[in-house]
Amino acid sequence: MSSASTKARGRRWAWLLVGAWLALLVTSHVTWLTTSAGYEPSTALSSAQLLEQRGAQRGANSVRVSYRDLGAEAGSARSTVLFLHGSPGSGHDFDLLLEQLPADLRLVVLDLPGFGDSEREVADYSVEAHAGYALQLLDHLGVERVEVVGFSMGGAVAIELADAAPGRVDGLALVAGLGVEELELFGDHDLNHLIHGLQLRAIQAATWLLPHFGTADEWILGVPYARNFYDTDQRRIRPALERYEGPLLVLHGVRDFLVPIESARETARLVPQAELTELDASHFMLWTRPAEVARVLEEFLEAVSARRAPTRAQASAARLEAAALDFDPRSLPPASGGALLLLVLLFVLGTFVSEDLTCIAAGLMVAQGRITFGPALFGCSLGIFLGDLGLFLAGRWLGRPVVTRAPLRWFLSPESLDRASAWFVRQGPRAIFLSRFMPGLRLPTYFAAGVLRTSFLRFAFYFLMAVLAWTPVLVGAAWLFGEQALELFESWGAAALVGVLACLLLLERVVVRLFTFRGRRQLVGAWRRWTRWEFWPPQLFYLPVLAYVGWLALRHRSLVGVTAVNPGIPTGGLIGESKSQILAALDEASGLVPPFITLSATTSPEARERAALEFATSAGGGLPIVLKPDVGQRGSGVSIVRSEEELAARARDLQIDHVLQRFVYGEEFGLFYVREPGASRGRIFSITTKQMPEVTGDGVHTLEQLILLGERSVAAASHYLRAQSERLEVIPAVGERIRLVEIGTHCRGAIFLDGSALRTPILEQQVDELARSFEGFHFGRFDVRAASAAALAAGEGFQVLELNGMTAEATHIYDPACGLLEAYRVLFEQWRLAFEIAAANRAAGASPSSWREVLGELFGYRGKQRHHSTSAPRQSS
Repeated sequence: MSSASTKARGRRWAWLLVGAWLALLVTSHVTWLTTSAGYEPSTALSSAQLLEQRGAQRGANSVRVSYRDLGAEAGSARSTVLFLHGSPGSGHDFDLLLEQLPADLRLVVLDLPGFGDSEREVADYSVEAHAGYALQLLDHLGVERVEVVGFSMGGAVAIELADAAPGRVDGLALVAGLGVEELELFGDHDLNHLIHGLQLRAIQAATWLLPHFGTADEWILGVPYARNFYDTDQRRIRPALERYEGPLLVLHGVRDFLVPIESARETARLVPQAELTELDASHFMLWTRPAEVARVLEEFLEAVSARRAPTRAQASAARLEAAALDFDPRSLPPASGGALLLLVLLFVLGTFVSEDLTCIAAGLMVAQGRITFGPALFGCSLGIFLGDLGLFLAGRWLGRPVVTRAPLRWFLSPESLDRASAWFVRQGPRAIFLSRFMPGLRLPTYFAAGVLRTSFLRFAFYFLMAVLAWTPVLVGAAWLFGEQALELFESWGAAALVGVLACLLLLERVVVRLFTFRGRRQLVGAWRRWTRWEFWPPQLFYLPVLAYVGWLALRHRSLVGVTAVNPGIPTGGLIGESKSQILAALDEASGLVPPFITLSATTSPEARERAALEFATSAGGGLPIVLKPDVGQRGSGVSIVRSEEELAARARDLQIDHVLQRFVYGEEFGLFYVREPGASRGRIFSITTKQMPEVTGDGVHTLEQLILLGERSVAAASHYLRAQSERLEVIPAVGERIRLVEIGTHCRGAIFLDGSALRTPILEQQVDELARSFEGFHFGRFDVRAASAAALAAGEGFQVLELNGMTAEATHIYDPACGLLEAYRVLFEQWRLAFEIAAANRAAGASPSSWREVLGELFGYRGKQRHHSTSAPRQSS
């Protein structure tokens, strides 16, 4: 079965699954909407109609809450105790505890709005709003004074209640109660709020994207739970505790993993009259230790009733002094419980974005004391292991085509995959281990291992060993340097921390490379690329040119007006022009174009294969043969095909139109031509001699080593290693010359030299006649091949491979002897001529392209680039 048929079948299955999921989702939501009868309180509980709370303010709408009024009657009760549950939860959380309490107490157990049997949908789920509902319920029941017991999040509600109505609260008991925000999750309000917001959005998304048929309303970790944390401002707790004057019991488990024991101790410090009781229990002591909790609570409630429980006015001087101290961030304990689990999860997720930065961040947090080394190492190691196993499985299940689609194509190119595949074939499992210590090779190597269908267990074993060797080193180094950074931070501020982070990145990106020959030579190549402007990234090099083009556009009062420079080429050759149409026009007029055909992506794979093979054996002149996209720039997608098998496979798999052209032997040149409208003759603005780089064997070094040892080749090693990926381990014989690339494009490794010495009257005349034969062409570059430089200068004939329009360059500027300022002078002159020629053409009646046409070509070109054949081009000498 052809790859096209396989892809079509895959798309059909994908659409079928999407359709089935959408049908299930629609059915679920219809069921949810039609069966939801709204809020109906249980008849087993009492209920009250209260006014809607928004923080401390009451609105006009009503909210129905459910409660239980248990124990002694109002007139005979020793005191009234209000119980406030946690989130998620309900008043039934206290059932085991209530059975243990004395009968002379009146016990009021409230289901907070959003939970239990109370109304679920309310405007505000914050603890401040819940405290308002509790006060309304006390008014409804005629309770003037109350003792309050708050469990977990209910503890924060109790604190808010005492702060809002201190005259009505005789005493507070916090059972595993929530405390100050500095000891909640990450200790930072904005970060905690972000985490709670992400949790809320995830739960909301699940209710709409998962088929649940109405059960979402009953989820324990549902929207009310998430809204409770998201709506609550825990910054209010600390000042409320500092203002509290009455008796306070802080009852907490030392093994509480949701609210750390340090939070209870901080609460007891802030309230100097507080009684702190620590039990050998977890957060869920209401269920696991109800009798012990009841005993401690009963003693406290009795002391409050008898007025024996201390108030702030009765606190000792030492505790009052301790309570007045500012909070010391250095006293923060390592994360534990829910915060620890969340931190580990964040490390796992962080490695999916950047393994190394996550490891460094984890090490710095260990140095800061926010987490211990073990969990930090575990989270980073697990994330790296899972993430790269995912890459392996993606390579196995999805194969090469997935690298042409987002998001993987943002990080992985077909070329890097080819290189990794060749390296993996040579090195075997050793490559899995080594790639962990070679930045830039990890992602393509693991993906390539999947594509090559390596044994899963074998891969997992070697990779786990590599992770266990690498991760402790990086996390540990960050920890070690982080301790020094924290000391420097006290003296130098954030600049010290930034400096240490930069040093750690330098360690990972540079120092590690120094331990291998390839790594050392790659560093040399990187240095030469940045110190030799011809290798600069286009985004950097072209910044001054773009600024100058912008100035020219202002001067000529139009940016798209320059597209009139070549009326005979769509958009003047800015982008998206068809090579086949231009070659056909030139061939018809001059006969200087080597035979070619167009392989249309709209025809069947079999028809393309048949047409390609027929052309190669007839008019094409045999193999090798050139295959290139009909729309492309800077040599993108151009390859030389050397066998019928490869040609057939490439023709079948084409996703966009391609040109198949006879391969022309000889030397390649770039002839940049300019003709002002109305001029009697045009002129050659630039001549570039293109040399294909070579290395010479010495009988000792491999081809890879020869490339990395070369004075110039090391700077373009990535291109050469990719082109020669299947031969890198070969040791060329003494004197054997190996051509590294055969595509005359500078961005793919060809050497460009200034060929202005080849300009002769006869050559200029031939080029002018060729250019005039193409109606509507004034400005651009002919890429040609001739038998030799001398033959070209003598006018002894050349063949036109391509004609590029407005965005072609005078490529002689990439001659290593050409200085940066000279290069900019030439490019500025080139663009000045383009705008002036376009202006003259417009004055003569030519129409420039519209913005709509330009943008259409731009987006069309990018779309075609994304659908290039997934078979990466290969070259060999």
